[in-house]
Amino acid sequence: MTSPALPDHSPRPLAPSTVAVTAGRPPRVPGGPVNPPLVLSSTYVSQGEPPAGDLLYARMGTETWSPFEEALAALEGATLPGLVLGSGLAAIAAVFAQVPDDGAIVLPRHTYQAALGLADELAARHGVRVVRVDVEDTDAVVAALDEASAGGVRGLLWLESPTNPMLEVADVPVLVEAARARGFLTAVDNTFATPLGQNPLAWGADAVVHSVTKYLAGHSDVVLGAVVTDDPELRAALHSYRTQHGAIAGPSEVWLALRGLRTLALRVERSQATAALLAERLATHPAVAQVRHPSLPDDPGHARATRLMRGYGSILGLRPAGGREAADALVAAVRLWVPATSLGGVESSLERRRRFATESPTVPEDLLRLSVGIEDPEDLWADLDQALRSLG
Repeated sequence: MTSPALPDHSPRPLAPSTVAVTAGRPPRVPGGPVNPPLVLSSTYVSQGEPPAGDLLYARMGTETWSPFEEALAALEGATLPGLVLGSGLAAIAAVFAQVPDDGAIVLPRHTYQAALGLADELAARHGVRVVRVDVEDTDAVVAALDEASAGGVRGLLWLESPTNPMLEVADVPVLVEAARARGFLTAVDNTFATPLGQNPLAWGADAVVHSVTKYLAGHSDVVLGAVVTDDPELRAALHSYRTQHGAIAGPSEVWLALRGLRTLALRVERSQATAALLAERLATHPAVAQVRHPSLPDDPGHARATRLMRGYGSILGLRPAGGREAADALVAAVRLWVPATSLGGVESSLERRRRFATESPTVPEDLLRLSVGIEDPEDLWADLDQALRSLG
């Protein structure tokens, strides 16, 4: 990732934590605001043929979107502004829409359930071939790309790393290179890792997608998505999709997301450290059958995450001894952890993923996904421990 230089033109790049605080600020002028203003307007003054780049109508672009789009691009190491959309799923849909009819999508069998559903819809309505793969098995993914691209078929390699909710870690650089060699676009959902954990554009990915709802905004109070790319033609196509399909964001939500982004580094640093501590303790708890977190030395994704990521993330996978009934009982027994879907907020939450009928059928019935927040680590542990002991 290439970060902006210091204001005094020193060649030393800014740290990502500094970029999160400084990017997308207004110009420094006497009497000017420190923060970008929230502008509530659906339309802008114009007459005659509008010059390129001028604000015209809020479905096409707003001055409230731009600072967030610039800041996210800076964090992902992109030179082109990102694109904010109305939800994470809208961002995924914009990328999936780049797959031609009768093309192909290769994606992890364990990925965000709505992304799986959208891929299946494209298969039913547009003849897109959908290939689900074990993303931990690099050779199997490359073989799937070989088969999917046979005869010159074009398509998309969609990656999550770590995956939702199984926390599998992909060898993203190798898979991106393999997809590009076969004429496939590559896009990486970077929601779990965040831009602080990895920057897939630096590995050659064509696009990076975020559910801004999660860590970037960070306070469980907005629903937004975003796409970042350094390919001008792809960005133009994604911008056209956003405009033509009305997949737009409200200015208030984007303003809140930028405010949340300012504390991203502090929140992720705290939640990652707590997640690693909890994983270590849960791994030896008598009421736990399995725990997944890339920080654990015996986790299948540990070596790969250590090599590719900056940090191991703030999501845990937990399977209590006793199966599905024990998992449901654990959710009911916690008092500090919040039983809720979504993730990445300041509050710690948990849920049994297979309670959703649309979840991948290969996700275990008893798997709990834990999103670690920023509360005191010992308080979080005490609540989990008492809940686990109550299962006995």
